[in-house]
Amino acid sequence: MAILHIQELRKMKSEELDKKIAELKKEFMRIKTQISQGTAPEKPGRARQIRKTIAKILTIKKEQEVKQAK
Repeated sequence: MAILHIQELRKMKSEELDKKIAELKKEFMRIKTQISQGTAPEKPGRARQIRKTIAKILTIKKEQEVKQAK
């Protein structure tokens, strides 16, 4: 799965963002398992990219909640 940019994430609906978070968390757990077992993952920097993307998505979701509350 490609890492998404902020503009792409802002266009998505809340349900789509939830699905993306779930997919990214599954992939992150798979990579972390590989690392903990001592095997080298295919793309070592991918774990960091996934963590950052999850943080972006959570930030956008929070912004949407604040916007709806106003």
